[in-house]
Amino acid sequence: MSDEIKLTVPDMTRAPSVTDLVFGELYQRVIGLDLPPGTKLSEAEVAKRLGVSRQPVRDAFYRLSQQGFLLIRPQRATVVTQISVEAVLQARFVRTALELEIMRAALPNVTPQVIDELGRMIERQREAVADDDRHGFHALDDAFHNRICEIAGHSHVWALIRDNKAHMDRVRYLSLENGAGLALADHISILEAMAARDEDEAIRRMRAHLSRIAGIISSIRAAHGEYFDPDEPRDAVLAAAGG
Repeated sequence: MSDEIKLTVPDMTRAPSVTDLVFGELYQRVIGLDLPPGTKLSEAEVAKRLGVSRQPVRDAFYRLSQQGFLLIRPQRATVVTQISVEAVLQARFVRTALELEIMRAALPNVTPQVIDELGRMIERQREAVADDDRHGFHALDDAFHNRICEIAGHSHVWALIRDNKAHMDRVRYLSLENGAGLALADHISILEAMAARDEDEAIRRMRAHLSRIAGIISSIRAAHGEYFDPDEPRDAVLAAAGG
């Protein structure tokens, strides 16, 4: 851990505890690959850098381990886990199921004002792509999908999607070097179908957008093999991804 960590507050309805703050910071750094797979973490070092006691760090480590992002080894350093393709594809399945139903529920609530608002969000995404701001684009991408949940009248579903897609996000960050423009084009296409109130086409385009990761995961794994679990059989991974 070479960079100084600054606490950020996770999105919660209740006042966050110290454990929540530590968890939120470490979670974002793991997902964003600031703490890449294989990084060793020490409770004592993290606690010192954050200016907190070791107990909230220990609790945050446990929560991250339950999500599959940390491997806690007694008497040895805790390690950020490698990416599991199986976990990524399972997350994609859950996310797709939820977001397609969200799209069905959102379309009856689409108004010209909604389309204008989503269009402005896409313009900010376009700026992030032009600036090669991957972290910014990722946040704007999430905001776009979150807003569709709100339009559907099911804002609570975003929390489910966010938690289930976490394993996808590390791969998404790796893909944004070349894939942010494609994601932007997908959002534009989805918005066009929403503006036309074409449910079948909006569903088809959303499904294609969320399925894109399955088509690129084998190439990302080939380019960044050190980040991926080497014990997953390659043939099984390719079959699961449709390769």
